[in-house]
Order: sequence, then C-alpha cells, then structure tokens
Amino acid sequence: MIEIQNNAAASSATSGYGPGEAPEWEYFFKCIHCGLCLNACPTYRELGFEMDSPRGRIYQIIQVERGRLPLGDSFVRHIDSCLDCRACETACPSGVEYGRLVESARAQINRYYQRPRIGRRVRRVFFEKLLPDRKSLDRLGTLLWLFQKSGIEPIVVKSGILKLFSKKLGRVAALSPRMEKPFFTERLGQVVTPEGEVRYRVAFFAGCIANLAFARLNDATVRVLVRNGCEVVIPEAQGCCGALHVHAGIRDRARELAKQNIRTFLDGDFDYVISNAAGCGSVLKEYPLLFEREEREFYERAREFSSKVRDVTEFLAGIDFNRNFGAIRARATYQDPCHLGHAQRIRSAPRQLMAAIPGLELVELKESEVCCGSAGIYNVVQNEMAERLLKAKMQRVDETGAELILTANPGCLLQLRAGVARSNRRRRVLHVIELLDEAYAGRDSSS
Repeated sequence: MIEIQNNAAASSATSGYGPGEAPEWEYFFKCIHCGLCLNACPTYRELGFEMDSPRGRIYQIIQVERGRLPLGDSFVRHIDSCLDCRACETACPSGVEYGRLVESARAQINRYYQRPRIGRRVRRVFFEKLLPDRKSLDRLGTLLWLFQKSGIEPIVVKSGILKLFSKKLGRVAALSPRMEKPFFTERLGQVVTPEGEVRYRVAFFAGCIANLAFARLNDATVRVLVRNGCEVVIPEAQGCCGALHVHAGIRDRARELAKQNIRTFLDGDFDYVISNAAGCGSVLKEYPLLFEREEREFYERAREFSSKVRDVTEFLAGIDFNRNFGAIRARATYQDPCHLGHAQRIRSAPRQLMAAIPGLELVELKESEVCCGSAGIYNVVQNEMAERLLKAKMQRVDETGAELILTANPGCLLQLRAGVARSNRRRRVLHVIELLDEAYAGRDSSS
C-alpha cells in the first residue's frame, strides 16, 4: 500500500496507487500513443515536452500503476500542469476519456501526496470552508465589494506592494473578479413566470462564486429564459456544483455537494436544469461518474439528474427560441469554452443563437477551441502558463478586429477581460446570453 509522502521525500516515495479512486486499466489502455493529441494540448504546444502532453501524462499514470514511477514530485508537477481542458478527447481517435484519467490521478495525489503546509491550508480553506458555505462566500464577497468600491484597490495594485510578497500575487490580483451588488443569492428561492404561455418549467443552477461575481449574468439568464416561455425556479437549497473539487481530486467533498444538488433539483420535478457556466454544466452532466465506484446506490439518481441538465445555449438552440431581437451592429468573435466545446461537445448552439441577432457580424476566431488559460483556478495556481495562453489568445482576437468578444463560461469571461484590460484596444467581453438579453431589450426600446 502506498504511504503518504511529503514532497521533500519524493525520490523515495513508494510506487503504485493506494486504495480509492485510482486510474483504471480499462480507461488508459485505449491510448495507442499515436500522438494526435499533441497539437491539441495547450501545454505541449507551449512547452514542447512529452511529459506535458496527454500521451506523456497517460504514460506516467501507467508507470505509477506498474510501480515504476513514484507518486512524487515529478508526477505531481506534470499532472498539476494539465488544464483538464479535454481538447485531447476531441482529437483522440481511440476515445480515451482523458478527463476521467487525470481527475482520478489527482484524487490519488490529493489522498497520498503531502503538499507544502501553506498550500494545504489554502486548499483546505478554499475547497472545504469557502466554496460550500454560502454565508462565508457572501461575507467575503461583501468585503471584496467594499474594497473595490472604496477606490483603494487601484492604488494598491499600482503601488507594486503586492509584488513585495510575491511576483505571482501581483499578476493574480488583476484576475480578481468584480463583485456585483446586489448578489444573486438574494434571488435564491424565487420563481419567475413568463407573461404568456408557460412552455417549460426549468430550474436555474446559479453556481457559487457566480452569485457574487456574475450576478448580472445570472439575472440576464433568467430574463432570457422567461422571454422563451420558461417558468424559472431558482431553488434555494442548491449549492456549489463541485467542479473545482473534481478538478482538484477532492472527490469525497464533490460527492457531498453532488448529493445536495441532486436531491434539491430532483425534488422539484423540472423539465430541465439550466446552467450558464460550461464548467459547472460539464460536471453536473458527469455526476454519475462520482458514484460509479463509490456509493453505488446513488448512481441511478445521479443519472436521472444529469439527463435533465442543459447548458443554456444548448437548451435555447434546441427549442423554437424567441427571435424577436433588436439589431446589434457590431463585429464579434466567439471563444469556445473548453468544457462546452470539448467536454459537452456543444459548438453550434452558441453560434446558432448569435447568427439570429440582426446586424451582428460574427468573425470566426482562429484556434477558438484552444484554452484561454482560465481553466477553473488554473490561472491562479499555474499563472505563468495561463498568461502565455492568454497572450496567444488575445493575439488571435486582434486578428479578427472584433469589438465584442463572446464566450459562454464565467471563468473565460474573467480571463478574457483581463486580456482586454492589458491591451490598448477597447472591447467588450460578454457571455452569449448577455448579448441575447441586450438584443431583446433593444427590440423593446425600439417598439
């Protein structure tokens, strides 16, 4: 059995996986080492190192399983550097479920590898105390809102004082989300009904941090759904989806969060559960994976729940959506969120919605499917690589000459807005649903 190792003792770490959710042969044996994943992988494209490619990481996963490589520093470094963007799954001809592999490898790392003390404490507070606790999030959000509104924030950032603590801290501060009062948490428990016929009864999954930093996006999502004949229920008992926990390998906590959401949304007898966040929607659809090997009795309930989950763009494009839009005369480009395009395989739906807006000129973004560097909290914990990916993304955006940058995931919005803020070009970065909301409002004002 593997022993818990600290990072200083990596060279002598015991090999093999311990009890628990480890990568399984039936999933990694599919890799035929063809290399078609290499050019799809953002970290390999940037670094050119085999061990930082999907094929290389799978090779390391196999070597740990066979006892030839310790579950130590080197393995952890290469697995941590993965964005979990799943672009390799799109490229793979053999159907390798790479996301499942890297997330189970991280579950082993989380259980059997001892990170530095400060890192452990930060992870414990963020994943165990903050994300699952709505009251704690609201309190922190209010403090950040006061700090941002006070006028002190730009003084602190420009002073360079943050760089005295860490060069990384100075860069990461620019990624801090803007708090939006009133928080969307105030609307939890509400039911919003359309003026005309109710075509669908849907539940809106509001997220956790999104309630604070993307409250207006959540408001816009509800309005757009109502415009399309939906009775929108915003369940009060919903909570964090657990996506960040899954990506970090903290699967036990993710299961607890999943159970809470499954119970909450199945009890409501909804036609659909709607998400406006690609990362959240992806893990909501994959809740059954959390219960395949652990707590099997909850597996069927997870499957029933996941069958109802729809990304908001997927839902709207799948119905006879309301095309009563006002004109938006602008040049726009669209960035495919990784967990919408690669994980959920939803690419045409957002474009179908945007194409219906009069006056909008949509210019395709080269390499739109390549990650922008956000990837949950990747842009914080792996900031240097994230910055390289963002720089490349913004260069591609410049080539389009677009005034609007559109995407369909809150994390991408943050990353792309940070890229715009550092440039000399004035551009707006919007969620596709925010653009639809503006188009509906434009039609109202012209009537």
